[in-house]
Amino acid sequence: MKVGNYMEANKNEKVNIYKKEIVKEIKNCCFEKQLNILIGSGCSSSSMPLMSKYRGLSQEEANNRLLEDIIRLSKLFFYKLSSKKYKVVEKFENTKKNYVKFMGVILEILNKSNARQTPRAVNIFTTNYDLFIEDAINQIQINNRLVFNDGASGYFARVLDSTNYNKVVAFKGLNDNYISEIPSINLIKIHGSVNWEMKDEKVHILNSVSNDPVVVKPTGYESQDTVVNSHFHEMLRVFQLELDKPQSVLLVMGFSFQDKHFVKLIRRAIQNPELIIYIFIYSGDGKDISNNLGYAETTPSNLKIITPDKIFSKEFMEYCSGAEETSRLTITIEEVAEMLNQPEKEIKIKDEVETDEC
Repeated sequence: MKVGNYMEANKNEKVNIYKKEIVKEIKNCCFEKQLNILIGSGCSSSSMPLMSKYRGLSQEEANNRLLEDIIRLSKLFFYKLSSKKYKVVEKFENTKKNYVKFMGVILEILNKSNARQTPRAVNIFTTNYDLFIEDAINQIQINNRLVFNDGASGYFARVLDSTNYNKVVAFKGLNDNYISEIPSINLIKIHGSVNWEMKDEKVHILNSVSNDPVVVKPTGYESQDTVVNSHFHEMLRVFQLELDKPQSVLLVMGFSFQDKHFVKLIRRAIQNPELIIYIFIYSGDGKDISNNLGYAETTPSNLKIITPDKIFSKEFMEYCSGAEETSRLTITIEEVAEMLNQPEKEIKIKDEVETDEC
């Protein structure tokens, strides 16, 4: 759902787009708690294929096709080939714009947070192979002071090491008369990346797309593959340790929880009473997510399944698609950014609703 697509009425009547209480609750948690974000393939699905595209193929063939397509599309995106020749580049630009918007809002939250209460840092965990997050952060870094930490160290040869995430960077005045913590964005790519390559038994992060990237393929045995490989095990350990910390919050987007190992990690982490998890559901009632997590009957009080009807106001849903039809109201990464940025946003309404605009 893109609010900007709605035609504003000539009348002065307005409605709130979001339910203020739940949106303010989420935003306050982002300010007051240690912020963690889990981004799944759904956030890039407008530009990158999902595993469901390869139904009917054998598991091995589907895995290979998925990785091949992501590598090919990532090269088109990374090398910014002409949109006249490749129409898919337009989709890349829209996806990139959404990521840039989201990362910009997260940076604003970090800048406004109280460094004495919580570190000005966010941990972004993702199982995606693509480079949309890196590209978005690279863009906002041009005009903003922030530290981007992808876990690598080195200059000509950038080698991945999980211990590199345990850093805090501060800015001191010219006369050393004050210290101000610089906002940090830590990116932890749990299943690898198209720009990771194995050299001398070490994972190197390249400034290009590899033809043979280091990734965990979606075989259905991710947990086994991830744990066997010591590096990926370290990435999962970082994820678990961060969620075990007091006063933490985890925002989840574009994630279906079909990876059983991730389900175990979430169920273990939710036992931390000071952790709050918000899972944003793209559409529907979220029962499939609850079932995947093993909470078909009841969910823990600190696990919040955020469906469209819980985030959008009743008046707005009626305006957009009718009181009984909410399928066109979806929660995307762009919508989460808009919600956190303008929780009290309003829209003018008109007498006759054109649902195609929603």
